[in-house]
Amino acid sequence: MTQKANLFKGQQKKQSVPSRHGKAPQIRKGKRVVKPSKHTKQMDVDRELTKFINHCNEAKAATFATKDGGQLCILQKPESSSGAKK
Repeated sequence: MTQKANLFKGQQKKQSVPSRHGKAPQIRKGKRVVKPSKHTKQMDVDRELTKFINHCNEAKAATFATKDGGQLCILQKPESSSGAKK
């Protein structure tokens, strides 16, 4: 009866790499961003709540830094209007 190679926990034999023929290597770092199949209103509410909490935290951090003599400020996204540009 022959022994199977994957039964041994010791040093394994190196397998040959697939031939890529000039293609870039696959990079698999981090989690893949996959949209959920079920999108509910609760998810939207949670996202808006998270945005609000983050904004409050940033405002608190900016005011705390300016009180200590720092120059941290929150930049607002400029509103683009086609009538203002001439």
